[in-house]
Amino acid sequence: MSHDGIGPRAVLRSVAFLTAGMLTVPALAGCGSEDPAGEPLAGADVAAADRSDIADGGTLRWAVDTVPDTLNTFQADADTTTARIAEAVLPSMYRTDGRGRAVRDADYLASADVVDTEPKQVVVYRLAQQAVWSDGREIGAADFAAQWRALSGKDTAYWTARNAGYDRIEKVERGRNDLEVKVTFSRPYADWKSLFSPLYPKEVMGAPDSFNDGARKKLKVTAGPFTVDKVDTKEDEVVLTRNPRWWGRVARLQKIVLRAVPHDKRVSALSDGTLDLAEIDPEAARRITVAALPQDGNTPLMGPEADRSAADALHSWAVANGSDEDAADEEISAREKLRKKAEKYARQQKALGGFEVRKSLEPAYTQLALNGAEGPLSDERVRRAVARALDREDLAGAVLKPLGLPAEPVGSHLALSGQAAYSDSSGALGKPDAKEARALLSDAGWVPGGPVKEEKDSKKDEGEEAAGSEADKEDTKDSGGSEDSGDGDDGTYVVGEDDGRNHGTGDGKAPHDSGTGQLKQGGAPAGAYAPKGTAAPARADTAPVAKDGKALVLRFVLPSGPGSKTLETVAGRIAEMLEKIGIRADISKVDNDSYFKDHIASGDFDLALYSWPATAFPATDARPVYSKPVPAADGSLNVEQNWTRVGTDQVDQLFDQAIATLDDSERRDLIRKADSRIWAAAGSIPLYQRPQLVAARKNLANAGAFGFATPVYEDMGFLKKSAQGPEGSPGAENSDSGS
Repeated sequence: MSHDGIGPRAVLRSVAFLTAGMLTVPALAGCGSEDPAGEPLAGADVAAADRSDIADGGTLRWAVDTVPDTLNTFQADADTTTARIAEAVLPSMYRTDGRGRAVRDADYLASADVVDTEPKQVVVYRLAQQAVWSDGREIGAADFAAQWRALSGKDTAYWTARNAGYDRIEKVERGRNDLEVKVTFSRPYADWKSLFSPLYPKEVMGAPDSFNDGARKKLKVTAGPFTVDKVDTKEDEVVLTRNPRWWGRVARLQKIVLRAVPHDKRVSALSDGTLDLAEIDPEAARRITVAALPQDGNTPLMGPEADRSAADALHSWAVANGSDEDAADEEISAREKLRKKAEKYARQQKALGGFEVRKSLEPAYTQLALNGAEGPLSDERVRRAVARALDREDLAGAVLKPLGLPAEPVGSHLALSGQAAYSDSSGALGKPDAKEARALLSDAGWVPGGPVKEEKDSKKDEGEEAAGSEADKEDTKDSGGSEDSGDGDDGTYVVGEDDGRNHGTGDGKAPHDSGTGQLKQGGAPAGAYAPKGTAAPARADTAPVAKDGKALVLRFVLPSGPGSKTLETVAGRIAEMLEKIGIRADISKVDNDSYFKDHIASGDFDLALYSWPATAFPATDARPVYSKPVPAADGSLNVEQNWTRVGTDQVDQLFDQAIATLDDSERRDLIRKADSRIWAAAGSIPLYQRPQLVAARKNLANAGAFGFATPVYEDMGFLKKSAQGPEGSPGAENSDSGS
């Protein structure tokens, strides 16, 4: 999982993964300029081509994060690759268009309508006449009924990860004929289009054993343009092959190989010719873009080329200055290593010339999470102060502008621009305003110049020097003071002292922090100590705030490992913004693999960055993310997926009303009201829509950065040579041959 990547909400809906179809409520009629949903900030970038221009056959080698542990998207360990496979091999009644809105998949569904609402809601599905499973059996009511029973939550023998929506169904039965399925709900359910997507055959859903174990490593029966040929854990790949019983448009590709390749190995795999399509990070995108530039000899040296040039210069200097023989030998060895590194880099760059970067915005956003369970952030005023200190436009620009993508901050927790439920509700919190942020802190008792006491251990009380005192001396030296002022300073913030270490230097720097969370201050004249709550008269606008003798320091947790560079940049900017209102963010990097389990889910953080998918059905999927935590029977706190631990009864009520409201317009209004309340509670602050960068072989069509749209697997393929243009595409032969 990428932790600028998707958060655990993704497992709530099997199609709400990184690259999976994210369905949405029906489109608004006449979406004009007054429609708060607006337009998507970026469309799909897939090198769209007519099927007639695409060669028949070939193998697409597509990088994924993992070979999945299960092919059953309704199990807890399903992941994004599970969802991608399901899209290609299983029916979904609804998929998504480029605006992230639900569209009927005509290959499976002729129509679906709410035919009754009183006394109960009834939906009738009319299936496509040709829709059959790969064993020849018609898709029908028995499959719908088996999936409902498995996911209803009534039979605990099924190891299901979720049952939202299915628990509201009263019965599933055959309609007037074999092509009709009649679903009756016990309670109104607005998000009924989220159900039966994907739909598994009754052979999987019909019994606990087949559900729990039978579909983990193979799917004997499928119904899509492709079928699962094999799951190869030794080779770290899943092979999908063209389905001979597919009744829709015949897939242009013969095979799709989903190959597990770590993100930091993808450039090598692309250049080695073992991948055709891969999601990549900004640095890899830069390399591919540079590789496509004309090489006129004026391109500045970079990477290992620059290293080799530097090594040559260093060697020349060593010779000119009479370095001894051993040093010269070491230098020659270093030069040789750099030369080989540069040659490898050059070979890769040449091979990368056969690729291009396709870019869009993912149907997901990155947010700043504020843990409201305990500590300073349990006070809503402090959370709101943090939120109002943020310049979200600056943060979005820092991430997206260098990539040439629209850099607008996200205005909703529950939808993204272009989706029917979207509306910018950030006004419920207020615009960025440092003065107002400081006023909120002051109202909560956190004031500039409040007395800040150093923690003293027993040794120091006995006259011995405390641990870290040498560092403190160095800090004093650096700030222009003496090692020992001899004034008996106890660390209390000093009002009006202009000794170059507090606020009086005029450089806008905050008082030094020793790293313990307690601010270090210099000595002061007698009588200069401020009473509690007294603000410093000089540079009070940036002075650290304190309360009860402690500075306001927040632990900012980030994941380590590949892919975290963007988060580091964003966190650094946030820390600077918070410093301007007197809050210090103590950035702490933790192990990437344990980031969610050991820190986010367990509540071991004050601030954190992670991403959520913009699910198409927020009334259903977002409720556990923003619902008010409640005490469990064992005395613990049941937070569901509300990792910030911030929620209100009113938000819960609005979600419940939206789930039960079948009127599209009214439901959207309720969702937007809920979002306004979530903004006001300031438990999480949406920042920017995630960039989607995909390296694609130049002659690969209808694949790349899909944005909101569900991929159309049967239309993917490699262009015929006649459609590639005069130069063709370097390296395309491997893929066209079907290897």
